[in-house]
Amino acid sequence: MTDERRTDDETKRVSREERHRASSHGRESLDHVHVYDPYADRFHEEDLGDEYYEQLTHTKQNPVSRIVNQWVDRLVGGVEDRSFADQEAQYAAHRTKRDYVWNTIGVGLWGMVFPILTIIVTQLVGAEQAGLFSLAFVTGTLLMFIANYGVRTFQVSDIDEDYSFADYQINRILTCIIMLVVGFAYCMIRGYAGDMFVISMGIYVYRMIDGLADVYEGRLQQADKMYLAGISQAFRSALVFVVFTVVLVLTRSLVASCILMAVAAVFSFIVLTLPLAYMETPRSRRGSLKNVNKLLKLCFPLFFALFFYNLIDNMPKFLMEGALAYENQLYFNAIYFPAHSILLIIGMVYKPLLLRLSEAWDDPAKHKQFLAIIGAVMGADVAATLVMMLLMGWIGIPIMSVLYGIDFEQFRYLVYIMIMAGGLTAAIEFLYQVITVQRRQSTIVKLYLATFVFSIAATLILVHTIGLMGAVLAYLLEMLLLVVLLILQFANIKRSPGRAIEGVGQSWY
Repeated sequence: MTDERRTDDETKRVSREERHRASSHGRESLDHVHVYDPYADRFHEEDLGDEYYEQLTHTKQNPVSRIVNQWVDRLVGGVEDRSFADQEAQYAAHRTKRDYVWNTIGVGLWGMVFPILTIIVTQLVGAEQAGLFSLAFVTGTLLMFIANYGVRTFQVSDIDEDYSFADYQINRILTCIIMLVVGFAYCMIRGYAGDMFVISMGIYVYRMIDGLADVYEGRLQQADKMYLAGISQAFRSALVFVVFTVVLVLTRSLVASCILMAVAAVFSFIVLTLPLAYMETPRSRRGSLKNVNKLLKLCFPLFFALFFYNLIDNMPKFLMEGALAYENQLYFNAIYFPAHSILLIIGMVYKPLLLRLSEAWDDPAKHKQFLAIIGAVMGADVAATLVMMLLMGWIGIPIMSVLYGIDFEQFRYLVYIMIMAGGLTAAIEFLYQVITVQRRQSTIVKLYLATFVFSIAATLILVHTIGLMGAVLAYLLEMLLLVVLLILQFANIKRSPGRAIEGVGQSWY
């Protein structure tokens, strides 16, 4: 009986050891398992087998641990083979529900990083530091448009792969380098030194990684695995948020938090985004400098439009610097966030209607339907603006005061003005899409340039005259001007209908 008990105990001990190795190191760590042979009174090794491995590890690994271990095994395999592209794809394409869910999660987390971190910075290190952080983040987001260069839509719609993934990668690496150079030059021109320089560059690197990752996530979308792109974006955003918050809580140092934010973004790109795109999509043919140059030319019109619009949108924030204390950056951005939500709401309304709009514009008999859709969306914009104004007047301002630890009641009228500007911003975005459907998008470049000049003059005068109120009023006026110009341009196009055939470099969007 003693010998049998010893044997049973020994067997259990060895079994525990094998389970630990299996759960900690994965399948490759267990080429063989120790099995007790009672006839020979000794242990011998037997091939483990996949079925037994699953049984052995099932009780110890939760789903997250299992996914992580499997992913680490794939990474190790790719490193050992010196090629991620040669690894076998394991995730299915054509998963529409997953695409929708994970894309929503990824975009949602990405969009919430800035407002939530602004609240956290305000609570932990004060309004002035939050103002510095807000300005650096706004600048980094604008610079990100240089990195993206308007290529994503072109890339995912390149179904026949006229341009190789290598072409897109080279293009993106080039634009990311340009982004960082421009960001560094901007810091030098503004005279940033010490903390502000490090904070800015840390955020710029994080946003540069967002821009770099975008082309790899675009590759996944091109392969109809958009849910993997959403997972990549969600993981990066969540990791950056957690790392930044933990470091700020522990150190109360905004500089250290921004540095490690950049490190976290780089880490997420190396361990997930890049290998995921290589392993889950077909191998790309070699890149061509000629094609890279073509991409730069073809995508310039959309880059110009997006960059200048966002420059106009952020002009008050840039021109407030030096004229007003940094905490005013916080106040402006805090009341901007609710207004910006109108843009997101209206986007959800009109984006599913773009195909119907395009079909209605192509068919002269359906032009009344075309105008009806436009009227309905604009009506929804007005309604959303009024509802947001009522909500902010009722509970929104008190909630903001609690979240930021600042009395926003003093800014009540500025909140109302900003919400009106938010409604105009949503209208601008929609009207731009309408004119794009009409294939006349190149005609609005001059409208953006005119508004840009006006925004500089109006903001400089009003900010230096009435401070923060002037910045908010200037924002409202520049959005109002651009809406009026776009409506006039739309009316002009309507008087001379017929789908314009624009240059090859513009027709795709």
